[in-house]
Amino acid sequence: MIISEKEDQRFTNPQLKQTVEKDSELKALLVDYTGRKYAGELARAKVESGNEIEWDGGVTVEMMIELIGSEFPEFIMAIAEENFIRGYRQAFIDAEIGMELANAEQSE
Repeated sequence: MIISEKEDQRFTNPQLKQTVEKDSELKALLVDYTGRKYAGELARAKVESGNEIEWDGGVTVEMMIELIGSEFPEFIMAIAEENFIRGYRQAFIDAEIGMELANAEQSE
């Protein structure tokens, strides 16, 4: 769930690695919940692997997304769908503007 190997780090968003500060009540709730879940998973991973796994206790954006995605997938899907639709609309707007500029340049 939260502890996973990433196949390709070339496309990693640096914001995902940021530690989340508890500067609001909701963030504090989510960070604490994610931290408890991660600590439990970390303990299981240590037992299963027999290796010591270090964790500084910080909860990152990526950890929260993975946890919310596994426990509340419809929330993440709604955000992803809205983001996709907005990006798709923007692509059409950009394409139309590009066509208008190309047509204007050709007519000059």
